[in-house]
This record gives sequence, structure tokens and C-alpha cells, in this order.
Amino acid sequence: MLIIEREGDCLSRAFILRRPVPKKCYEEYAYILDYLPYGYPYYFSTKTPLRRGPIAQAIGEDYFMLLELEPYRGIQLSLRERVYVGKSISDKIRIRRVIRKLTYDELTATAKAELPATLEIIVSKKEKYFIEFFNKAEPLTKKMHELELLRGIGKKTLWRILEERKKKPFESFEDLQTRTRIPDPKKIIIERIIEELKGGQKYYLFVVPSTQHS
Repeated sequence: MLIIEREGDCLSRAFILRRPVPKKCYEEYAYILDYLPYGYPYYFSTKTPLRRGPIAQAIGEDYFMLLELEPYRGIQLSLRERVYVGKSISDKIRIRRVIRKLTYDELTATAKAELPATLEIIVSKKEKYFIEFFNKAEPLTKKMHELELLRGIGKKTLWRILEERKKKPFESFEDLQTRTRIPDPKKIIIERIIEELKGGQKYYLFVVPSTQHS
């Protein structure tokens, strides 16, 4: 668990990162949220630096970093396409470089619209990781548990989860759903990730805030 002081405006805001991460963390792969072959439109330049040439916006699959990417010229990217964005130059076939990290507010309307469906792909692929979270989530305080940060999990559902995992660890989303009667475990995880991407949270369960990976 990391407690980080972030400077913003006139105030210093502390947030608590609940997941273990290396001191410097980078994404290896990301999913395309929007592809702009001619760069940002002129009316969007108030949000982001005006850049000529192809631009893509993407989300990383490990730390959920929002990224601005420069594809190689002539490359056509598809929405929700998985691309390599890591450090190995020889593996950079479609993406020339990561230009910078983005905030949620800097995403295009298309990128924001694509985010839930793209996150469903990532969450489904990383099912084992998220099930491990449900199996090992801990109290935040004497009155608050990590699991209660997920929308729809109140005290009764929390108690049911804790009782069921004592009997046997959860093995899949289907197993979790059947034994705890949570309607859609993936959906509440996706909703939490989007909340964390928007910023302003005290606790971060899944997203590594920009201060941590800058």
C-alpha cells in the first residue's frame, strides 16, 4: 500500500494506492480507444496540444494508464485493437512511441464511449487477477472494507462474500456470481475502474494514478 501526496492547485491531496506496483511502471500492451489519422480536430486543441499526423488514444492493460500514441505512418488502427507499447524497439511494429499520458478529461468522445467495452475485454482477460482481489481484499478501516468501494456492495453483500471465501476461494466470475448473488461482477469492476480514471479518489484499487507513473 502506498500513500502519495499529490500537489494540485493550492492544496496537497493524499491518495492511497492499494495495489502493489514497481516504483517505475510502464505498460507493455494497450488497447486502442480512438484513432485519428489526421490528428486532433481544431476544436479539440483546447484540451490537448495540437499535433499533426496520426494520433491514437489507448488504455494500458496492466495499470490502466491512458496513453496518447503515435502510430507509424501508413498504419491503420482499429478500435479495441491490442498493440505493443513497451520498451523493446524491435517489437514496435505498429506504434512508433508513447507521446504522453492522458487524463480522462483529455479523451475524445469516441474514446470515452469505447472505454466500457474495451475494459470488459481487459477485465475478462485478467479474470484471475480480479478474482484474486475478491479473495484477498482487506479492510480499509474499522468501518470500511475495500470491497465496499465497488458500487452495489453494501454490508450484507460484503458479509456474504467474506463468508463464502472462508469456505472456499472464488475460482471465476461465474463462481463469484453464483455464490454471492452479485448480479454482474465484471460490471462493478469496470465501473470502479472508470471512477478511478476520472480521478479525485482517496483509494485506488486498480488504476495507478498519473502521479505514480509519471
